[in-house]
Amino acid sequence: MLTDFISVDVKEISLLSSLAISVVIVLIVTLTTKVVNKVWLKPKKLEKYLKAQGFKGNPYRVLLGDMGDYVRVTKAEQPKQINLSGDVSQHALPYIHYIVEKYGKTNSYMWWGPQPRLNILDPELIKEIMSQSNVFRKPYPNPIGEIITGGLLTAEDEKWTRHRKLISPAFHVDKLKKMLPAMHLSFQEMLKKWKVLVSATGSAAEVDVWPYLEDMSGDVISRTAFGSNHEEGRKIFLLQKEQAHLAIHLAWVSFLPGWRYIPTKACRRMNEVCTELQVSIRSIISKRELAKQKGEASNDDDLLGILTESNSKEIQEQGIGMSIQEVIDECKLFYFAGSETTSNLLVWTMVLLSVHTDWQTSAREEVVRGFGREKPDYEGINHLKTVTMILQEVLRLYPPAAMLIRAIPKAAQLGNKNFPAGIGFVLPILLLHYDTDIWGMDAHEFKPERFSQGILSATKGRFSYMPFGGGPRICIGQNFAMVEAKMALAMILQEFSFELSPSYAHSPFQIITLQPQHGAKLILHKLQY
Repeated sequence: MLTDFISVDVKEISLLSSLAISVVIVLIVTLTTKVVNKVWLKPKKLEKYLKAQGFKGNPYRVLLGDMGDYVRVTKAEQPKQINLSGDVSQHALPYIHYIVEKYGKTNSYMWWGPQPRLNILDPELIKEIMSQSNVFRKPYPNPIGEIITGGLLTAEDEKWTRHRKLISPAFHVDKLKKMLPAMHLSFQEMLKKWKVLVSATGSAAEVDVWPYLEDMSGDVISRTAFGSNHEEGRKIFLLQKEQAHLAIHLAWVSFLPGWRYIPTKACRRMNEVCTELQVSIRSIISKRELAKQKGEASNDDDLLGILTESNSKEIQEQGIGMSIQEVIDECKLFYFAGSETTSNLLVWTMVLLSVHTDWQTSAREEVVRGFGREKPDYEGINHLKTVTMILQEVLRLYPPAAMLIRAIPKAAQLGNKNFPAGIGFVLPILLLHYDTDIWGMDAHEFKPERFSQGILSATKGRFSYMPFGGGPRICIGQNFAMVEAKMALAMILQEFSFELSPSYAHSPFQIITLQPQHGAKLILHKLQY
């Protein structure tokens, strides 16, 4: 009997072993088939389609595509300095510029890993893409975007609609007006530091204004996002700055599955920073909730207060709102996009006005006429026509985001062509803003008078100017950024005149946003009244 049982057990074990081996073989074959399809068969099929449609690009190379060349060319171009009136697009987006020059701006593509992405520079096609956000979507997955910001930047469909609705109250005019005192306080603190530096050397001093503008914009966001917790908010600002620099090192591997687990120093540090950010923002939210439970006074006019109130109301009325994690992501986005956009806009404005002193003088005269030496107010800054023209031209030459990327998860039509799922689209904003066919032969020049009759007149009605994106997903914080920039510039012009330092090195480069790699050394002169 015992030998019968043993015989049965051995047969069962043998059968189970055979089944297990078969399952493993099937899994290996299935996985191998998927990998081969993803990194070779599908890309080659898409390449064949694009060539048949008349599009041109480099031959597909397994897995990396053009990314190896992209990194090599970018690293070679990054250290270079360029002329102040040079083509920033060629310097900041060198590989895309090269591909467009080589294969044409109407029919070129490049390989972002195993995905081909068409370069779109036709304003009509760009308008079509930006106006159909349900068809031409943010690329998924978007690992770098989700890590650094998340929130509205990467949300789609119903989630995006719900979040946009909940966040919109924070950017209403009445809320912006209430945020002005916090902005003013941050601007004053920066100007005090500059005055000390100038006083130490007489009436003028060389100052790298870039780190001061970064700190100031970070302080504004800290105060307007978290109110009394703005000192804790500064830690978030610094962590996000570090994330942005890490993202540059990780861009070439971010499309690989499981890239965050690659055992490199940059990957480990990115994961550590992500954890620190989550803990910091969650701590601020928890403290706010605890204070509210205790009945302590709270600032409901900062972003967190407005967002919390809007979210609570939505949950009560609709039964659905944001989770704590989603609130954290929206805070991260407001922090990063708000501080980066304004500091970049102001630094390039000061650099250009240092060279074009006639425009600096005109802007100062306008500010003095409107405010004298008094604090600028909301109504007054909205009537600064010359200042507005200057900022709009700076945003054309130095837009915060150098390019946008879109993808189609299913077949879609663009213009008169149909495209299969899997093809991506690059909208190189910098190349668009420097296109001489659109802006004229003086496209590289700083000429604020282009905008004397407004953006519609400057673009001749074409979709060729998009520093804040466009369509339904246009940046929700653009009014906030423009109000902050106008007020900051007005206060700077009230106190200082400025010119380029002989040691200034012009090298704008895309570190998530377009930044001065070597700072912005200017000679500040304290105005005497």
